[in-house]
Amino acid sequence: MSTSLSVEAPGSATRAPALDHDHPHHDNPHHVQRWWILAILAIAQLMVVLDSTVVNIALPTAQSALHFSDGQRQWIVTGYSLAFGSLLLIGGRLADVLGRKRIFLVGLAGFAIASAVGGAANGFTMLVVARVVQGGFAALLAPAALALLTTTFTEAKERATAFGIYGAVAGAGAAVGLLLGGFLTEYASWRWTLYVNLIFAVAALVGGAILLRHRAAGTRPKLDWPGTITVSAGLFSVVYGFSHAETAGWGNGLTIGFLVAAVVLLAAFVVIQTRAVQPLLPLRVILDRNRGGAFLAMFAAAAGMFGVFLFLTYYLQGSQHYSAVQTGVAFLPMVGVLVVVSAIVTTALSTRISPKILVPVGMLFAAAGMWVLTGLSLNSSYVSHVLPATLLVGVGLGTVFATGMSLATLGVEADDAGVASATVNTMQQVGGSVGTALLNTLAASAAATFAAAHLTNPAVSQLAAVHSYVVAFWWSAGIFTVGAALVALMLRPGVPDFDASSDAMVVL
Repeated sequence: MSTSLSVEAPGSATRAPALDHDHPHHDNPHHVQRWWILAILAIAQLMVVLDSTVVNIALPTAQSALHFSDGQRQWIVTGYSLAFGSLLLIGGRLADVLGRKRIFLVGLAGFAIASAVGGAANGFTMLVVARVVQGGFAALLAPAALALLTTTFTEAKERATAFGIYGAVAGAGAAVGLLLGGFLTEYASWRWTLYVNLIFAVAALVGGAILLRHRAAGTRPKLDWPGTITVSAGLFSVVYGFSHAETAGWGNGLTIGFLVAAVVLLAAFVVIQTRAVQPLLPLRVILDRNRGGAFLAMFAAAAGMFGVFLFLTYYLQGSQHYSAVQTGVAFLPMVGVLVVVSAIVTTALSTRISPKILVPVGMLFAAAGMWVLTGLSLNSSYVSHVLPATLLVGVGLGTVFATGMSLATLGVEADDAGVASATVNTMQQVGGSVGTALLNTLAASAAATFAAAHLTNPAVSQLAAVHSYVVAFWWSAGIFTVGAALVALMLRPGVPDFDASSDAMVVL
């Protein structure tokens, strides 16, 4: 099986010579500048990930300034998620077909322009359209960036380090967004939560234009339009259905209709992929046990971690009366641990310990952190309850993201690197949407039940809120625990690596 380790000139039938760990890939035009390229890709990834939370903190201020309703407010977040989640796979395939550099730069430029328009918005319509367009260009940018990383770093130890850094950025980006959003909202303007993207985008755009090289695909497949339409509509239905459930409930006709449509459309997509001559998502990408396990891990981690970012933010601001900036600072220890653990995992552990051990253990650490958070009350202190919990979650997410991102793209054929990378991002995006909707619904139900049973207590509203957060943390712990068990069953034993003589992924 040909993989991204093999680099061939377009139309050439000659295999690239086998390369050992002591000899760089001289036919890889990115090899010499690979660490600078990593920096560019990490900046782009940080921009995309933090944008999922940086705007959230500014929403109340933006709502007051632009005079839109509570019902409209959710669309500032949902609009971005819908476009991002539903267009990722076509974005990844476009990167494979048209060139990863081109799609990466187009994604950056479009994201920057949409951010500028959103920052200058004079009303709800202008802001929500800008957010939808942002999500669409993010769907081009994110898989192209990960595919570039996959094809730039092919030597085992360097690849592990690069994916560790990239995974740390992916895991920490949401928390960084909370901190940055708090500072910008409090000391500048809510508009700067969008304008700040211009700084990231311009830096990555200039660096990418200078350092990246266009590499034509060995073959240029035609786009699978039936597959593209069904999977895009199916993913849209998943994200919209779960988002709609947050406000309308699971029994709502529209919620049920979209979720049923999602099942039908995604099932149709699988059938189409088995029959298509040039499928959008070749099933070989997802049917490999290690890649399938990695995709599942990314889905579960994204679904579970929203219990930290969402409900812990509510707790700190609503129950402990932290400011937006203080809330962001409270997450910094978790970010620091996540980055350090990612580095340790990738440099010292991932090439020695099987992901069958690393990924489930990481998820169990995250579950343990959530379990600690279930002990929160109105009188809990940051040092005794919040800090140890977030440190455990940081250890867990650092392990899962660093290992999972690399494993999800390891051994994939070079021409499928973009769509494989898009699948990783799709699992994260859909997992986050599912987790947010599920946990929000469970928390709201728990708060209502608690309040009804404690009507005589003068602090019932505050106690009900904390109770709802605790219920969400229990469910998050369960998501991580079940995810750990399923991933442990799916992943193969042994340490995956490249066999230089065959350019194939093997288990040593």
